[in-house]
Amino acid sequence: MANGFLCFVLHAHLPFVRHPEYEYFLEERWLFEAITETYVPLIEKFDELVDEGIPFRLTFSVSPTLVSMLTDGLLQQRYLKYIDNLIELAHKETTRTSGTEFHPIALMYRDRLLKIKHIYTDKYQFNLINALAKLKHLNRLEVITCAATHGFLPLMIHPEAIRAQIGVAVDIYNKHFGETPVGFWLPECAYSEGVDSILKEFGIKYFLTDTHGVLFASHRPKFGIYAPIYCPTGVAVFGRDMESSKQVWSSNEGYPGDFDYREYYRDIGHDLEYGYIQPHIHPDGIRVNTGLKYFRITGKDNHKEPYNRENALRKADIHAGNFLFNREHQIKHLCSLMDREPIIVAPYDAELFGHWWFEGPEWLKSVLRKAYYDFDLIETITPGDYLKKYPCNQVARPCPSTWGNKGYNEVWLCRENDWIYRHLHIAAGRMIELASNHHHSGGLTERALKQAARELLLAQSSDWAFIMNTGTMVEYAILRTKQHIHNFLALYDQIKSNYIDAGMLAELENKNNIFPDIDINYYNKAV
Repeated sequence: MANGFLCFVLHAHLPFVRHPEYEYFLEERWLFEAITETYVPLIEKFDELVDEGIPFRLTFSVSPTLVSMLTDGLLQQRYLKYIDNLIELAHKETTRTSGTEFHPIALMYRDRLLKIKHIYTDKYQFNLINALAKLKHLNRLEVITCAATHGFLPLMIHPEAIRAQIGVAVDIYNKHFGETPVGFWLPECAYSEGVDSILKEFGIKYFLTDTHGVLFASHRPKFGIYAPIYCPTGVAVFGRDMESSKQVWSSNEGYPGDFDYREYYRDIGHDLEYGYIQPHIHPDGIRVNTGLKYFRITGKDNHKEPYNRENALRKADIHAGNFLFNREHQIKHLCSLMDREPIIVAPYDAELFGHWWFEGPEWLKSVLRKAYYDFDLIETITPGDYLKKYPCNQVARPCPSTWGNKGYNEVWLCRENDWIYRHLHIAAGRMIELASNHHHSGGLTERALKQAARELLLAQSSDWAFIMNTGTMVEYAILRTKQHIHNFLALYDQIKSNYIDAGMLAELENKNNIFPDIDINYYNKAV
């Protein structure tokens, strides 16, 4: 009999990056790397647990932009070319490293990439959403959604703009999973008053915030973050447990920094001689990560020793046991203070597992196996499951909050990115105007209205502000923001003047083809 519950929430998201005009667009690799290093490895481990008959429960948030890219035919074919190129490189590496201490690692990569391709192409027919839908049907995953383009909701001044981000997301989820999502991942865990009212309109039962979002609620939560609270609207809120989170995501204090794990920053795409690696990096000669890395973290200095896969997996198993040992003691303490079993909510970016922490998927599988076989006091659960078990909870309004540095918007509203919001506010106001005045339009005008909505949503992606703040790929983030705003304004002027440039519209529909069935009435003030 479990004394408490462990609730893993993995949030899978990437910004919409699709460039049909150029086959080797550098930023498209974000998706290809994530498929290879995170999404397929996680799905592989979940499938293995299913085959073993382990009744784990885990919450998986998949953003509508990621759903759109994973189901896009052009990107699926480009990924196939990407993985084939990597497999070719891995075969070359087994020859190059023959007789060296790196040979076993090269063999591991070759076999791993071949299996990833098999899972992607043969098992799930190029569409990983099929895998999530299957695991959802088997009652292993509680799949939830996120705002349409991961828009930063607290900094949207028009309720209609927030409604569109949520409504379009629910529509996409319905299309691919056949029902309304029970839960919602707020982009950047960013909450502000009023968001929950719109979530309720769409039948959402719960969302998540960072720790202080619950702890600093309008009334002190009786059970802290170890039970949900209800907003006055009746939508439940779950708060992140910092202790369990830090053990996993912190590279300094957490498991991923262990010296036996693979070193992320030493990749043969940068280390090997240019003539040899050139066919496997960007055609313009830009060196990029290939995912083939031969060293372990080793220590805090620059000296690196060869990676030993067996030692790393042994360490992942040890860390899995340590993680559950700590949760068990946490639960024992909490049980003495609560009138119900506590829930420990551990949310992470999915890309941590596999991409940043190579052994992460194996660690997670080990945790889920050990929780079932070795730790009787702990049971894995989802927020939806917990609400069914404990439907009565304290009512309080969460504190406006985000995760990220300092926890109050700063990452997404700072001197590097604050300039974008005046443009987004004006564009949102004009989209509301268009939808309110032209909602009965057909033909070219209707197509232009829908494309205008797509351009606005894409401009609102929180990823662009985040990238500007971090200082990586800033030119691309600025370009995308300006490009989508420019596209929107051009369409707005054409709709207002009743003259649609059919050629330009078709080009935008082909390039930014996200959300083909978008409903512009979410922006209509009268609806």
